[in-house]
Amino acid sequence: MLSKSIIEDVLTAALATGGDFSEVFVEDRYTNNLTLQGGKIENSLSGRDFGIGIRVFKGFHSVYTYTTDATKEGLLKAARNAAHAISGETIIQPVPLVKEIITCAHPIAIHPRETEKIRKVNVMKKAYEIAKNYHSSIQQVLVRYLDEEQNVLIANSEGIFVEDKRVRGRMAIQSIASDGVQMQPGFYGPGAHKGFEFFENLNLEHYAGEASRIAVTMLSAEPCPSGKFPVIIDNEFGGVIFHEACGHGLEATAVAKNNSVFANRIGEKVASEIVTYIDDGTIENEWGSITIDDEGEKARKNVLIENGILKGYLIDKFNGRRMGMPSTGSGRRQSYRFAPTSRMTNTFIAEGKSTPEEIISNTEHGIYAKYMGGGSVTPATGDYNFAVMEAYLVKDGKIGKPLKGATLVGNGAETLQLVDMVGNNLGHGAGMCGSLSGSIPVNVGQPMIRVSEMTVGGSKEAE
Repeated sequence: MLSKSIIEDVLTAALATGGDFSEVFVEDRYTNNLTLQGGKIENSLSGRDFGIGIRVFKGFHSVYTYTTDATKEGLLKAARNAAHAISGETIIQPVPLVKEIITCAHPIAIHPRETEKIRKVNVMKKAYEIAKNYHSSIQQVLVRYLDEEQNVLIANSEGIFVEDKRVRGRMAIQSIASDGVQMQPGFYGPGAHKGFEFFENLNLEHYAGEASRIAVTMLSAEPCPSGKFPVIIDNEFGGVIFHEACGHGLEATAVAKNNSVFANRIGEKVASEIVTYIDDGTIENEWGSITIDDEGEKARKNVLIENGILKGYLIDKFNGRRMGMPSTGSGRRQSYRFAPTSRMTNTFIAEGKSTPEEIISNTEHGIYAKYMGGGSVTPATGDYNFAVMEAYLVKDGKIGKPLKGATLVGNGAETLQLVDMVGNNLGHGAGMCGSLSGSIPVNVGQPMIRVSEMTVGGSKEAE
């Protein structure tokens, strides 16, 4: 992507004013987006984005710049501009670069760039037909398709020199059901760090059918009661609450500045003893998985909370300086336009010993949140508010009538302490996570869990 000699010159130029670390990040990305509505392709957009980011450190000071000019002159100009913001007395020479060959940990069978568009459209049409024909009340179905290939080169003054190819695909299916009075949505958006084989092997009957089933089910749902209840949260995307309310609080972006309720608490009990919370970027072909992070560090499995005890954080190079801790392979960014910072990959609560049937049968009265929707969180405090896309009343150990308009309100750190049952059906859900370094693919996950008490917002008085 760039010659070794040019990269070494750029790294040297970036340190010319006394910086103690310099980095070059080269990105060449190909994307393909398709939208199908009403059985027809409404939008088709393909593109390529190329650019180079240059970063310089001096102690706790960081400077970042980027350019699309890949000529030696353009890169040296950008490096010198970054260096001008740094002032130091000692000029450091970069460690000689020795390229390390990285084997992709996530096998790709069919490269999307080599796949005819008609094959992609055919998969979308099949998903559309399944969702549209699920029930007569389905009025509208929207299917979105994404595949991308991201090629990166990462080199720094410490001698790291690696390249990586990331290939991902995702399909988002949204169904709208109507009974003539109201409309209800349903959604499912599976994704993977795979090639086009992901789409051809996707269980469309399940994913497209579920999107429509949710919408149809919620048409007959009654208003959710408000109050404090035991809440059962199902697996897969149910993990979004802990991703937002706890995961972000375990990122060095917040911890290094003491803007997290988990700062300076390693070794303390921060969750129920049946909770183990993990971020693992090495899971083969998962949507949030990586081979290396965007600072050239190898992906790894990071146990953040083990049996309720805080064990560690997600750390990038720069925030690791502030904390006096090494990188955990967690430096990620949306593109060359962003400096990397600590981010999650596949973050989940580990499996427990209870079966879903045991969790439900042991709940006398509560709320069952089958699928979560969107929400918001205040990272510094962990306070959250999440909508539930599909919910049910639980009574006498059985799942009862569907409920609409449910929201879950609470504090992430407190909710972790109130988890009193953890299931054995771990599942992952694909999503996009936004933070200081842009929007990146991540998985959230968990088995079914029960929280002994949560504040549930609804439009009906509790019975």
